[in-house]
Amino acid sequence: MALSRLRRPSLALPLVAVLVLLGLAGWYVLSGRGAGYLPQSSWGPWQEKRDKEGWSVWVRVNSWSDAAEADVHMGKAEGFTIKAYGKAARATTVMDGTRFTLTPGGRVTARAAGDTGP
Repeated sequence: MALSRLRRPSLALPLVAVLVLLGLAGWYVLSGRGAGYLPQSSWGPWQEKRDKEGWSVWVRVNSWSDAAEADVHMGKAEGFTIKAYGKAARATTVMDGTRFTLTPGGRVTARAAGDTGP
């Protein structure tokens, strides 16, 4: 009587699935979209940008991904954080309607409420 051969399940499908998931996770983080999950050590120091329409602006850029954060204040009256993770982020102040734009590279622009500009 011949012994039947037992077939082992192939490891190819689980291996491919793990590689695809790792690739997607890497893309998510490095594109900037997952910057909030990166360690604090991956962020550069806070740097003060020159006065923007009377507002104090501090910016830091992530060295591992395409991301930046800006901390914007008008004294103690108003303050907020802008997070540009993978794409530009925009915010408008409540006090005077100044519009801020932050790019993932750390560039900040400010436009006064009545300024139509170019």
